[in-house]
Amino acid sequence: MRFVVVSGSLSPQSTSAALARAAEARILGLGHECDFVDLREHDLPLCGSPGCADHPAVASLAARFRDADGALLAAPIYNYDVNAALKNLVELVGRSLSEKVVGFLLSAGGQAAYMAPLGLANSLMLDFRCIVLPRFVYALGKSHFNEGGVSDPAIKGRVDELAGQLVRVSGALARES
Repeated sequence: MRFVVVSGSLSPQSTSAALARAAEARILGLGHECDFVDLREHDLPLCGSPGCADHPAVASLAARFRDADGALLAAPIYNYDVNAALKNLVELVGRSLSEKVVGFLLSAGGQAAYMAPLGLANSLMLDFRCIVLPRFVYALGKSHFNEGGVSDPAIKGRVDELAGQLVRVSGALARES
């Protein structure tokens, strides 16, 4: 099977990118293909701007999602929501995620925003008929990370569990088709 893992942060010191890399490693370790998308490497237009749907980066990313069996979306939490860069990506290529399994990897500065992905999850479910995994990874600040990536064993275990759920649920849906 083939999956996409998105690092939605634009920060050079991104902790959510570390979560995304850990998920990528787990998916590869389970013997599946994994396409890593780092939004820092893509100059995406804002959704709704003139010509945004015809932008070459949008078409390229949409194709990568269309070819995948499921996706994990990693993002920082800003102002009690996932960051704007990830939301913009979903607005631009959401149709390519239609009827796929999607999960979230989140990094936040505090415990109060643990429900932050629900707005985007609702959009994915209602607009694009995605199957959103109900458990997601929520890591707090820098305390769960070091320069090598995810340092907290409990967070690492949750990343592994989420990646495994993505593979299992996507596989079950593929067998039903």
